[in-house]
Amino acid sequence: MTIRTLSDLYTDQLQDLYSANKQALDVTKQMQREAASSELGEALTQGVVGISQGMEKVKTLIQSLDADPNGEHCKGMEGLVKEAKAHALKADIADSDVRDASIIAQYQRMAHYAMAGYGTAAAFAERLGRERDAETLRSCLDETRSGDHRLTGIAVGTVNREALAA
Repeated sequence: MTIRTLSDLYTDQLQDLYSANKQALDVTKQMQREAASSELGEALTQGVVGISQGMEKVKTLIQSLDADPNGEHCKGMEGLVKEAKAHALKADIADSDVRDASIIAQYQRMAHYAMAGYGTAAAFAERLGRERDAETLRSCLDETRSGDHRLTGIAVGTVNREALAA
């Protein structure tokens, strides 16, 4: 797709965001299964739900623009997913608390990338006069930010302390 207008760029960014969420969903499920902390596991389960809901909302927005949700592949999230697999899932980490700390770090990197995508897309939607789209995207941004804060609380509250004791 040739990008000529802000509207074209908006569509492209939504497709990229959809791809990013799709990739993050799979690795988040894997990290959830590997989490030793029940609190972390529960938070990642909520993360899976949130990512899935965000994907559906973004898919609806893309379809309202008569575009294909699968029209883009997000290379940025592809790299973050590779990092999550290498540093949290496949890494030779002997202690489960240290692995949980790594899982949190990798999840938060992906969440911050998603927050950048949602914020950018919301700003484009607003500029294009698509206020309902902007509200939807800001809602997704808020949900992602909330999940990120929850993981920070888990890291600071228990996981990092336990990992230090390893």
